[in-house]
Amino acid sequence: MNRKGVSTLKVAATYIGTVVGAGFATGQELLQFFSKFGAMGLAGLLISTVMFILFGYIIMDLGKKLNARSHVEIILYSSGNQIGKVIDYIITIFLFGSFSAMIAGTGALFTQQLNFPGLMGNILMAVLTALTVLTGINGVINSISFVVPFLLAAVIGTSVFSIVNTPPDIARAAIITGGNGLMNNWFLSAVLYVSYNTVLSIAVLGPLGASAQNKKAIRNGSILGGLGLGIGSVMIYLALSGNASEIAGLEVPMIYVAGKISYFAQILYALVLTAEVYTTSVGALYGFAARITDIQKNPVKGRIVVATSTVAALMASQFGFSNLVKYWYPVEGYCGIILLVCLAYTTFSK
Repeated sequence: MNRKGVSTLKVAATYIGTVVGAGFATGQELLQFFSKFGAMGLAGLLISTVMFILFGYIIMDLGKKLNARSHVEIILYSSGNQIGKVIDYIITIFLFGSFSAMIAGTGALFTQQLNFPGLMGNILMAVLTALTVLTGINGVINSISFVVPFLLAAVIGTSVFSIVNTPPDIARAAIITGGNGLMNNWFLSAVLYVSYNTVLSIAVLGPLGASAQNKKAIRNGSILGGLGLGIGSVMIYLALSGNASEIAGLEVPMIYVAGKISYFAQILYALVLTAEVYTTSVGALYGFAARITDIQKNPVKGRIVVATSTVAALMASQFGFSNLVKYWYPVEGYCGIILLVCLAYTTFSK
């Protein structure tokens, strides 16, 4: 057995860290995709958890079989040449969009929590992400997996305190959250949630599967990662449901929830949140840059691609964080459904 590969726990942590980011840890994704459906939002979260486990395993297993260096090998294998090229272009575009959303999320955090200009947070996240990506896939995996335990501890701890002190009011949360014409059904919303996150994470999960110790590490890592995502999502959902009136209109609702514990808890959550936004930002930029050029084999061209992409994403981030989550992510999810279908068909037919 190859013991030099990535372990089960690191696979799980990297999977969680690639998926959760600005939208998840701020609570914005849970508000937009699940809260408005009331009790059925919880059913949607259960379905999304199962799908995360399944598709996480499929992608990493294919990554291992194909020794994937980016998402391209997996896409072409599962979707064929013609459809695969279209999906490849879609994923590449959405990786850039996700990177922009993470930068925007940091700006929103700086404005709401520190009363600093949002642009300051935008620039800080953009620069840190670019520097990390230039270290290659090992640097990406290490940076992502290191942050995840702190993120889950902060999310669950904050949520438990909120749930105990402010019992969830799921029905009221559904009324206040309001609607989004792009998502009118709780089941569709759950599928879109997994779909767009798969589009974003496949660029890291493919190479992660190739780096895993063995198939057992991939299987167990997918289960632990999916369960971690599901538990964290449910906790945030319940915490937000008890504070629906206060958080309506906030860009970073979980920061408000943490602030009800204490000012120190609010600062601590903000720091952990910033770190988690950073990990997703790193995954998105790495996936985008790796598709354009081989960063390791051609470092000079890699630096140019990373620098250019970072400046462009910084400009796109000015559209606003909540707008990106509300409109960009659902569109991304609809496009990603094609990818989910191809992955499932390939797995069960071949």
